[in-house]
Amino acid sequence: MKKISFLITIAFFLPFLIHAQDLADALRFSDIKTQGTARAGAMGNAFGALGGDFTSASINPAGIGLYRTSEFTVTPISSSTKANTNYYGTGSEMSDYKFYLNNISYVYSVPVAARNEAGIVNVSFGIGYNRIKDFNSDAVIRAANVDGSYMDYFVDRANRGIWSDFYEELAWKTDLLLYDENGDEYFSDFQDAAYGQSQRKTYSKNGSIDEYSFVLGLNFNHKFYLGMAWGIDDLYYSEGTVIYEDDANGNIPYVNNYNFNSYFSTYGTGHNFKIGGIFKPVNSLRLGVSLTTPTYYRLRDRFNTSMYSDITYDDGRETYSEQSPYNEYDYRLQTPLRTTFSGAYIIGKRGLISVDYELVNYGKAKLKQGGDGYDFFAENEEITEAYKTSGNLRIGGEFMATTNVAIRGGYEYHGSAYKDIAFGTTQPNSDANMMVFGGGLGYRAGGFFADVTYRYSTLEDYDFPYPTPYSTQYPEPRAASFHTMRHDVLFTLGFRF
Repeated sequence: MKKISFLITIAFFLPFLIHAQDLADALRFSDIKTQGTARAGAMGNAFGALGGDFTSASINPAGIGLYRTSEFTVTPISSSTKANTNYYGTGSEMSDYKFYLNNISYVYSVPVAARNEAGIVNVSFGIGYNRIKDFNSDAVIRAANVDGSYMDYFVDRANRGIWSDFYEELAWKTDLLLYDENGDEYFSDFQDAAYGQSQRKTYSKNGSIDEYSFVLGLNFNHKFYLGMAWGIDDLYYSEGTVIYEDDANGNIPYVNNYNFNSYFSTYGTGHNFKIGGIFKPVNSLRLGVSLTTPTYYRLRDRFNTSMYSDITYDDGRETYSEQSPYNEYDYRLQTPLRTTFSGAYIIGKRGLISVDYELVNYGKAKLKQGGDGYDFFAENEEITEAYKTSGNLRIGGEFMATTNVAIRGGYEYHGSAYKDIAFGTTQPNSDANMMVFGGGLGYRAGGFFADVTYRYSTLEDYDFPYPTPYSTQYPEPRAASFHTMRHDVLFTLGFRF
């Protein structure tokens, strides 16, 4: 159970180490969810074999080869995220809203002489960006009469000789971490009073990974399409958490309440290369396969903490406030290789069905070259132990209701990256699979088109509010459940010429 608690905590929320690069970073920045235009979003982003949309630049660049004309698109998105949580039987809810640009792209298509010996009838060049991961979300967990404290983790570390300016030093200076000279040990008032305080933790996440693509697509006699893309990924992620414990029932001597705040951010850039092909054995059938190399990131972490306490002594009340130093750390990350197999069936001029299946072995992610020479050997061993090959399914369809109006629908299933069993224990988040449902409408008239899409995403997983103390003399923290729902509305304006 101790190992389960550790795994969930590091895998989904802020790590509690000064050098915070670990399993959490490897998964957080490898588990991408490609987004692009409204049309693609409505059809489950199943554009690996379908092509003809700039979203395919982040899936299978051969799809750029299907362009016959040049095109410009822009896609803003309105996104609302709600997190329903349950902790000690207490339910809570928090929402977040964002508006941003999801896609902007330009494709230039050049016809080639029909007698070209290579059989190339069209060459298309594309440049633009798609958002491939959005981190924005807020959540809160809270409960009364809890049977443990975050201070247990601080006390346990101090008694094992671990002392950090980011944790124990702050608790010591705010008079929350105490020392018994007779017993020669550290302790807290929470443990002495057998707990019973109320507890709350809030999470605020922001950021994204935006992929800027330079794409070349070749059309060979309208039968085979080859594409290559260079992707430059711009990454920014930040997370702020606040743990608040309050002696609302008067169970704890001296301590009235305290806050422990932590802030963590990562930023940097990476690059990858994609190659893919699409084959049409008959005009109505398209078969695609593509390969995305690992993305090689150069990243920098920034981290700091602060602590505030309110304590009533025998001779009066005092408040304390302390700030940690500011820590920065450089390192590199290599995400896993991705392989996508695709198929699309075109039903005359009335509609189509498209399917993508993507394979990713998250256990192949690697942390590298720490700024102080650290080699991340232990962390990479844990990545291999904890993560598995996951399958991501994308399905989409389109029906032409009239010559100008299209009706679309789609579904996505993103499998959990966690093995069922790791480190000798069951991993509860091995069933944390994300599902996405989409639908939308499209309008075409001459060289102009407009698409609108609604997407609903749902994910259920678990997290612990703080790490489990190493010593069994302290109670283990209880898991909180998170049901995260996201509502997206995308709108694409496009021009073909």
